[in-house]
Amino acid sequence: MKDRDKTAIWAVTPNGVDLAEKIAEKMEGADLFFLEGLPLQGTTVHRFSGLKKGVTRYFKQYPAHIFIMSTGIAVRVIAPLIQHKTKDPAVLVIDEKGHHVISLLSGHVGGANALTVKVAHLIDSDPVITTATDINGVSAIDVLAVEKNLFIENPAAIKYVNMAMIKGDPIEIYDPYDFLTRDLVEMSVIPLEEMHSIQDDNSPTGSCAGVFIDDIRVDLPGTILILRPSSLVAGIGCNRNTGFDELKDFLFDVLNRFRLSLNSLSGLVSIDIKSDEAGLLELAKNLDVPIEFFSKEQLNRIKTIQNPSILVEKHVGVKSVCEAAAILGSNQGRLIVPKQNTRNITVAIARKSFTS
Repeated sequence: MKDRDKTAIWAVTPNGVDLAEKIAEKMEGADLFFLEGLPLQGTTVHRFSGLKKGVTRYFKQYPAHIFIMSTGIAVRVIAPLIQHKTKDPAVLVIDEKGHHVISLLSGHVGGANALTVKVAHLIDSDPVITTATDINGVSAIDVLAVEKNLFIENPAAIKYVNMAMIKGDPIEIYDPYDFLTRDLVEMSVIPLEEMHSIQDDNSPTGSCAGVFIDDIRVDLPGTILILRPSSLVAGIGCNRNTGFDELKDFLFDVLNRFRLSLNSLSGLVSIDIKSDEAGLLELAKNLDVPIEFFSKEQLNRIKTIQNPSILVEKHVGVKSVCEAAAILGSNQGRLIVPKQNTRNITVAIARKSFTS
């Protein structure tokens, strides 16, 4: 598992070791990786015999890496490991004398630019940042998205929005819950129905750049950046030993029928007697979302359910499982998908309130 608070610092020379230990003394959560045979001052370190092999093993386990060596060496080592700007860890390079701290990879989403400034301050060196938005003093849309915990659904559209921001071109935004509208006062806010009329001219400098922030699925041009809030909670009830595949297929079917984005699903909820249900637990793990279970007393306090069940009340002791759990899990949010059911499964979806 990746440790979100850790930074790996790599050194291959004696001077690099000295600088790495200096940084580690001033920065919490630093793990040191030194080439075998290099001296150290009693510091606990990881030793590696080959840089490429060591980095390959640990690259995805750390959210940030600092390489104290030439940029060329760092580039050749990490090149085969790079996937995408929304997935790659932050990578910094520092010369062994500590003159320059360079933001090399994942400057925005990964946080390399911010870490570069921090480390440069710690060792009194010059930060080197080359991303266009930063050097032009413009807030990058991907950085703002991460700050607001918005999932970037189509990263290819980032370039259109950032380029428009750099050039000062108008950008249209659909943001009904005001995630970014106040931060981007220069953007014009438009209603959802007008989003469909925006023409995609495939130009990164055209006036068609836009941002769409919602959990609903609509057809939009490729120049519209789609950001998903963590807004949906799925309440699920099921018969004993209902399998993972059956649960997943039906949940996906419900999301598709109601045109809701899986990327906005923030969690699953159910009744506590299902806390050992293997299919449910596997579903939460597979989707990488938390799962929460409520007691009968908690579920029975919800008075806004739409589809109470006499049969469920008789056998389980509650009028509703999926609807009541969804409302509870969304912190008394709005039920937007009432109970949907198969022979073995019930699903309801509620939306969290972002305006209260």
